[in-house]
Amino acid sequence: MSSVAPPAAKDIHDRLAEKGIRMVDSPVSGGEPKAVEGTLSAMAGGSQADFEEAPPVVKKMASSAVRIGEIGAGDTAKLANQIIVAASIAAVGEALALAAKAGADPELVFRAVRGGLAGGAVLEAKAPMMLKGDFRPGFKIDLHIKDLGNVLKTGKDAGAPLPLSKVIAGIMRTLHDGGEGQLDHGALALHYERLAGVRLGG
Repeated sequence: MSSVAPPAAKDIHDRLAEKGIRMVDSPVSGGEPKAVEGTLSAMAGGSQADFEEAPPVVKKMASSAVRIGEIGAGDTAKLANQIIVAASIAAVGEALALAAKAGADPELVFRAVRGGLAGGAVLEAKAPMMLKGDFRPGFKIDLHIKDLGNVLKTGKDAGAPLPLSKVIAGIMRTLHDGGEGQLDHGALALHYERLAGVRLGG
């Protein structure tokens, strides 16, 4: 269930197969709240037969499990997930910093946009943290740096340019270098606060 690069999942699978052990790679998404609830989303890679045996185990933790393809495909889906999450968090931080800098109350901006197309799980989970300045970790910046490293390596190997992921990974590394790598990845907002010279909360 680790979030690893797809070739690593394939390597582990092959080494286990030599010992007669079957494997499904099945990283999850949903963060700490969904983990506590047991309603994570699982994305799996492995044979259809092995996947069909996995749900009784996975359903203890996840409300949904989708087989993407063969071994490594689950981790590819997780990397795609991490691109979307990182970009969404960065967008929320940038948007709230703009609101504050332009003289609008970022709390009221959050309330105004949450019911529209901008609304969603990332906005609901991370905007309140940003507005309070509370970045106690659910998913740490350092862990997201690891995932985006795998994203960029996979993109390079596949020939898929990932310019947005590269920029956000750089921002996260800057936060890490400043001693903030153990904060929640919602602390991406700190970068935008500093650029704009505003404080959102805390």
